[in-house]
Amino acid sequence: QVQLVESGGGSVQPGGSLRLSCAVSGRTLMNYAMAWFRQSPGKEREFVAAMSRSGGRTNYPDSVKGRFTISRDNGKNTVYLQMNSLKPEDTAVYYCAAESMGYIGTDSGAYDYWGQGTQVTVSS
Repeated sequence: QVQLVESGGGSVQPGGSLRLSCAVSGRTLMNYAMAWFRQSPGKEREFVAAMSRSGGRTNYPDSVKGRFTISRDNGKNTVYLQMNSLKPEDTAVYYCAAESMGYIGTDSGAYDYWGQGTQVTVSS
């Protein structure tokens, strides 16, 4: 069984930066493609970023492309999401997800394991 624990959320002003971390335990991180999703009240869960098992491929929606960067340290069993130039519309609970077949797409239903989420609030 895989456990995912997110950290690094908080409150930041527009234009600011945050780095989220997702610590993976139970299995080796390199066995999984990893992704970040977010969800705000009244909205569906939204894809934010994904990275292949090797780290050689990434996927971002246009809404965050150029501002957010996903990375992974397989030696530390940790995935990161660097978020720059944050906007109020980035406010949400951010979730880390793991997928065992190499999928790095946008379908949340394809991901096998999820963390509990970390709140990010962007406000002046």
